[in-house]
Amino acid sequence: MSSSPDSVLDQIGPALSRLRRRTPASNKDLSRNLVLNVIADAPDETTVGGLAVEMGVAQPVASRTVAACIADGLLRRAASQADGRRTVLELTKQGEAERKRFAAEQRKAFEEITAGWSAEEQVQFARLLTRYGADAAEWSRKQAVSRD
Repeated sequence: MSSSPDSVLDQIGPALSRLRRRTPASNKDLSRNLVLNVIADAPDETTVGGLAVEMGVAQPVASRTVAACIADGLLRRAASQADGRRTVLELTKQGEAERKRFAAEQRKAFEEITAGWSAEEQVQFARLLTRYGADAAEWSRKQAVSRD
C-alpha cells in the first residue's frame, strides 16, 4: 500500500514530536545541549534575551538554564565586544567538550536506529535533516522580523 504525498507530509509534525521524545538524553541534557548549540551556531554575540528568542522560551526560563550551565562550567558571561555595556554568553572549553560529547551520543543513536538503512540512505537523511534545520532557522528569523 503506497501512501499519498499529502498523507506522508501530514506525518511530519507527529514524526518530529516522536524524534524529540525518543532522543536518548535527559531533559537537563536536552536543554543544556540546545543552549550550547544555539550559542555555538550564532553568527553574532548571544545574550540571554537572544537565547530565549532562539529557544522559543520566556527569558526567565533561558536565565535559569544559563545559570545552570554557568554553574556547571559550560558557559561564561563576558562583556560584548560591540557594546561593553551588554553581557554576552560564551562557551567554555568544557562547554565545547560537552557539546561534542552529546553530538557523539546522538550520532551513535542515529547509527543504531538506522542500522538497517543503506549508507546512502543514512547520508541522504542526515543531509536533508541538516538542511531542514538550517532552513527552519532562517524561516524562524523571518517570522520574528515580520512580527516586529
